[in-house]
Amino acid sequence: MPIFLTGSTGYVGAHVASELLENHGQTLNVLVRADSVEEAQHRLWKSMQLHLDFDRFHEHLTKRINIFCGDLTGARFGLDDNRYGELVDSTDSIIHCAASLNRKSHKACFNVNLRGTLEMVQLARRIQDKHGLRRYSHVSTVAVAGERQDEVVTEDGSVDWARSDYDPYARTKKFTEHMVGNLLSDVQTTIFRPSIVLGDSRHGETTQFDMVQAFVFLASLPILPFRPDDRIDIVPVEYVSEAIAKIHVDPNPKYSIYHLSSGKGSQTFRELTDAISKARGKSGPTFVPPLEKPFQGAINFFSRFRNSKIGYTATLMKVFVPYLLWNTVFDNARVVEAMGRMPTKFSEYCYPLYKFSKDNNYKYKYANWPTDAKPIASTEGVGT
Repeated sequence: MPIFLTGSTGYVGAHVASELLENHGQTLNVLVRADSVEEAQHRLWKSMQLHLDFDRFHEHLTKRINIFCGDLTGARFGLDDNRYGELVDSTDSIIHCAASLNRKSHKACFNVNLRGTLEMVQLARRIQDKHGLRRYSHVSTVAVAGERQDEVVTEDGSVDWARSDYDPYARTKKFTEHMVGNLLSDVQTTIFRPSIVLGDSRHGETTQFDMVQAFVFLASLPILPFRPDDRIDIVPVEYVSEAIAKIHVDPNPKYSIYHLSSGKGSQTFRELTDAISKARGKSGPTFVPPLEKPFQGAINFFSRFRNSKIGYTATLMKVFVPYLLWNTVFDNARVVEAMGRMPTKFSEYCYPLYKFSKDNNYKYKYANWPTDAKPIASTEGVGT
C-alpha cells in the first residue's frame, strides 16, 4: 500500500519523493494543489526534474504515483467522498512534509501549518480507525527550540513552552508537534526536525534560492558582524531526505524524534568563510561582532524598500539573521546512528552552490513537459 506524502512539489518534499521511489521501491499517494490531473502532473514534473529525467519520471507516474488534486487546508483536502475514501483505504502510512516557511506571515503559517496539520491528523485518525496506520511521520524544524544562545540542544530537551519563539513558522511548528503527540497517541509517530537545509552536497544545483541569496550576500561582504568562532548548523538536503525515507520505512526505528542536523560537527563562520574565500581566490572577511546591532538596524531600514534589489535582499536577511546568531547546534547522534554516517560539511560543497546560484541569477532553468509526451489521462488507482 502507498505512502501518503504531502509537499511533493516542494524542495524537501521532492527530494523525499525521489528517494522513496528510486531507492526504496515505494508507491506514493501525493497531494498536489491543482485544478486538474494534467496541471498536477506538470507541477510534479517541475519539482522532480532536479532528480529524474523525464522518462524515469513518467515511468514512476504511470506505475507508482497516485495524484490527489486538493488543498492541504481544505476540509478533507477538497476531495469528494469517493476520492477521499480511496485515500483512506489505500494509505499505509503518512509523511507530512508540506508547510509554509513564510517566517514573516502569521496568516500563512497559521493557515497552512496549523489547519493543514489538523486535516492530516483527521485523515490519520480515520485510517487508524478503519484499517490501521503503520506510521505517521511529521517533518518539523529545530526552530521549535525557541530562542537559544550558545547551546547544544537534544531532541528531548528542545521544546520548552516558557521560551519565546523566533517567528510564526517556529511557533506554529511547535504547536503542530504538540497536536500530533496528543491527537495520535495510539499511532506510531516520528518527528523529524531539520536544521538549516542548504543545498545538495552531491552537486551545486538547487531550486530553492532564498537562503542561498542570503548566504551569497554575506559571502560577498568584506566585514561580517558575527563572532568568527560561533557555529551554524547547516545540513545538506539529500541527507535530510535520505534520513526521512530510511527511518520512515523502518518498521522499528529506535527513536520517536530525530534532529536532522550537523550537530557537534557544525562549522564556525570562520571555517565557512575560509572555504569559500579559498575557492574564489580571495581573502576572507574581517569579523567585527560589535557591528551586530547596527547591521540589524540597517537590515530593518532597507527592508522597507521591498521593490528594490537591496530591499529584497534586506528582507531575506531580516528573516534569516536571527538563525545565524544562535551559536546553537542540535545534537544529531540519533540520526547518525540510524544513517551510519555524518552529513557532509557545508564547507565541502558551499562553493559549487554559490557558483551555480550566481551563474544562473538565482533561477533554476526548468524543462517543459515534452511536446511528444501526453499527460496520463488519470492517475487514480495507481499503486493501490
